[in-house]
Amino acid sequence: MLLREIKRKALTLTREDFRLIDFSFALPYTYVLIEGELGKSIGVAMTLSEEVGRYRTSIEEPSLEAFIEKADSLNIIERTLALAAINAVSQYYLDVSEAPNVDVVELLDRSFEKVAVIGNMPPVVRALREKGFDVLVFERNPKLWDRNTLSDALEYWLLPEVDAVIASGSAILNGTLEMMLDRARKAELFVLTGPTAQLLPEFLKGTGVTHLAAMKVIDVDGALTKLKLGSFRGFEAGSRKYIIEVGG
Repeated sequence: MLLREIKRKALTLTREDFRLIDFSFALPYTYVLIEGELGKSIGVAMTLSEEVGRYRTSIEEPSLEAFIEKADSLNIIERTLALAAINAVSQYYLDVSEAPNVDVVELLDRSFEKVAVIGNMPPVVRALREKGFDVLVFERNPKLWDRNTLSDALEYWLLPEVDAVIASGSAILNGTLEMMLDRARKAELFVLTGPTAQLLPEFLKGTGVTHLAAMKVIDVDGALTKLKLGSFRGFEAGSRKYIIEVGG
């Protein structure tokens, strides 16, 4: 299980001087804020509220390690807090000062024809179609469907046909990433995108993921306030977009 391996790697990077400052299972993003010798770091994970069955967890004493240990839990609340915690650790170490600050669609050239977008992201889909790509859009949440959206149940059938995949980082969280990587073996480009994809690239080396396109929070205090207020746009304003290669 990929999340189990990510958990193992993240736990080796936790430090004694890390302090858990704040956390919340919230909308639109769950967040975990830590502080270490180098300062504060915030990690987020998309809250998949439609997948919550019961609002209960087994976590009794919150800590950074306690959250990360739940990365392979079947409880979506625990798993979301775990990924946010892993992202906080990742962002603490991640230097994106020289990483390109560009849109994910700029990774694709005319050598790609058919592109899968997993998780309906209208600006990305629109930009790809304007550039002339044949785009298949998959989405699990029916509330986010439009007339051109396909159910995510069709990914197993159709992913072997695509040349590139742009997937929401939520694929890590809902446990579908491994299936996507297995089915999209023909794809030469496999990008995880969005704030949930804040992982250290070494956590995904050798998996088939080629790039991470996420956000580094620069204004931590400002972003935290906006997250508490349920504002995605405010969080985005205090962050820097980046794209980094994962490597083999």
